[in-house]
Amino acid sequence: MALIEFTKRGIYCKQGDFYVDPWWPVDYAVTTHGHSDHVRFGNKYYLCHTLTKPIIKRRISEDLNVETLEYGESITRNGVNISFFPAGHIIGSAQVRLEYKGEVCVISGDYKIEDDGITVPFEPVKCHSFVSESTFGLPVYKWQKQEIVFNGIRNWVNDNINQQKTSVLIAYSLGKAQRLIKNLAGDTPIYVHNSIANLNEVIIEAGVNLPKTIRITPETTKDELQKGIVIVPPAMRDSRWIKNLSHPVTGICSGWMQVRAHRRWQSADAGFALSDHADWPGLMEAITATGAEKVYVTHGFTAAFSRFLNDEGIEAAEVLTRFGQEDDEENKVDLAEQNENK
Repeated sequence: MALIEFTKRGIYCKQGDFYVDPWWPVDYAVTTHGHSDHVRFGNKYYLCHTLTKPIIKRRISEDLNVETLEYGESITRNGVNISFFPAGHIIGSAQVRLEYKGEVCVISGDYKIEDDGITVPFEPVKCHSFVSESTFGLPVYKWQKQEIVFNGIRNWVNDNINQQKTSVLIAYSLGKAQRLIKNLAGDTPIYVHNSIANLNEVIIEAGVNLPKTIRITPETTKDELQKGIVIVPPAMRDSRWIKNLSHPVTGICSGWMQVRAHRRWQSADAGFALSDHADWPGLMEAITATGAEKVYVTHGFTAAFSRFLNDEGIEAAEVLTRFGQEDDEENKVDLAEQNENK
């Protein structure tokens, strides 16, 4: 019997009687990370990485019943060994390793293989079957080293300040925002939206070292913002608040900016191809390193990527899931963020 099956509620392990990142309420949910397409309200019990616990409690509900594991730790449920390994996607993100009677399956969740300086880097795990995302599963998606991207952002910000323009970076509140803060910290003050500031607080309380930022309040002046770096979530992109700033210019930080013709460019003054997902070479490197005999491709360019893997001699199957359902990595907005944007 296969160790996992794909059901209407999500990825199910029948032997252990639990789900991984279910999209409907279940009794026991193993959670890869805190993004809203991978963790939902209503599960009876949650199991996640230690750093993900305060994040999902802040974003979903303080009343969640949550168990935690560190990377490399394990528990056994109905004879199935469950352990977590770094996914490199965002703070607290984990690959889920399942082992039962010698059979090993790894569910990647979302992942990237580049060390971003704030997230524990991706660690390949040997397995018989591997469930992989394919958000950027086309050869056109090949990222530059992040320092090159950050140098481009710094130059853009400096030029804007010299021209008395206000630099506004559009980035998801969980993950991308903290990556920007960590790598752009310096002499230029960083101002952040409430949804980002609130998450920063719980992340810092959990022991993560984040550089200082300034929460944007009604008392924050336009002149202060013009002399700094402003980071806001995607829901604010076309807001009146941005339009009312002093000569605002927006920069979208997303892997989709790799393709100049992408529709997101239409509403941006600048685009920076910075993604928390693996690019094409990263996907191939990660999958090859697992040594998996079977690969399940869950979300993104599933048809094209699974076909390529089969052509390369790696048995692969396209699987329909609700991961990545918010359209793309920079359009994920959950209820907590919506409320804080009002």
